[in-house]
Amino acid sequence: MKSLEGQVRIPSGCAVSAVISREGRRMSGQAVIDSMKPMHDRSNGLGGGFAGYGIYPEYRDFFAFHLFFRDHNTRRTCEAFLKERFDIVLAEEIPVEKMPQITDEPLIWRYFAAPLRSALRAMQVDEREFVVRTVMRLNTEIPGAYVFSCGKNMGVFKGVGYPEEIGRFYRLETYRGYCWTAHGRYPTNTPGWWGGAHPFALLDYSVVHNGEISSYDANRRFIEMFGYQCTLQTDTEVLTYMLDYLLRRQKLSLTEAAAVTAAPFWSTIARRPPEEREVLTYLRTVFPSLLVTGPFSIILGFSGGLMALNDRLKLRSMVVAEKEDLVYIASEEAAIRAIAPDAEHLRSPMGGEPVIIRVKEGAY
Repeated sequence: MKSLEGQVRIPSGCAVSAVISREGRRMSGQAVIDSMKPMHDRSNGLGGGFAGYGIYPEYRDFFAFHLFFRDHNTRRTCEAFLKERFDIVLAEEIPVEKMPQITDEPLIWRYFAAPLRSALRAMQVDEREFVVRTVMRLNTEIPGAYVFSCGKNMGVFKGVGYPEEIGRFYRLETYRGYCWTAHGRYPTNTPGWWGGAHPFALLDYSVVHNGEISSYDANRRFIEMFGYQCTLQTDTEVLTYMLDYLLRRQKLSLTEAAAVTAAPFWSTIARRPPEEREVLTYLRTVFPSLLVTGPFSIILGFSGGLMALNDRLKLRSMVVAEKEDLVYIASEEAAIRAIAPDAEHLRSPMGGEPVIIRVKEGAY
């Protein structure tokens, strides 16, 4: 039989996985790499990536910028830009393990930095907004430079390849974090390239996504009115900026943000108790352009927790399980059983129902 690999579009492809310790216990990135192996066929080698939280305790007070560079001239231009705005305490190449499967990698560097007080005073914004504006300028004004991670005490590691290969490439077994998320990509409408792999991150928010955002153009046009720029050639990028806008700028709760992006149908809202109906009606009325349509399952990572969310029709699979203080989330039960054979309380959340896990206060 003739192989059709690479000739057919598989919109249900992609795999997501995550593990988090409620107690804030730091664990190697190896477990989340192993969870991706049973879901190998959901990917096609065009994108894999991970986000780890709590991995930079010695630099916890500094923003950790991870960047791709086309060449060293681009790197020097970018560094000059950063030095005008930040106190850089460490700049280095991110250690990687060269592998024959991973080719055409860009220069991959990281910078631990704090905004200069003079720069903050000049712009009259807080440090988080300052970092967001810096990232948008770098990604739009310096060709060949892409910031793909910029949070505190966390980092994204991604590239072109299968996720288990990308995990080895970045030597994630040498990092320890209280939370890990992972993604294996089967690009549907967008190209597979280093910047376009998941997770997508802004500040400490990171998103991995399985599915397709048919509302991308409407979502993008709205969010770009507020200074965000979608430059990474994939629909998922807009989700990260939307959640930053709702959670950080609009100060919505996680539950409220979920009710915007995966809003219940009006007929469902009409059946809710009066107080809940009022809140849901307000959110749908005020943020109609941030409703995400199309099939999706996403995992949002943030400092101190995770949120998992399906589209309201639950057109993509996602399961949750627990073992002691650990919570596991994945596209398939097999991914969880690979690293926690005796995990308990296995469940599949309803469409539009957020699953929110938080680390014990002060543990991270």
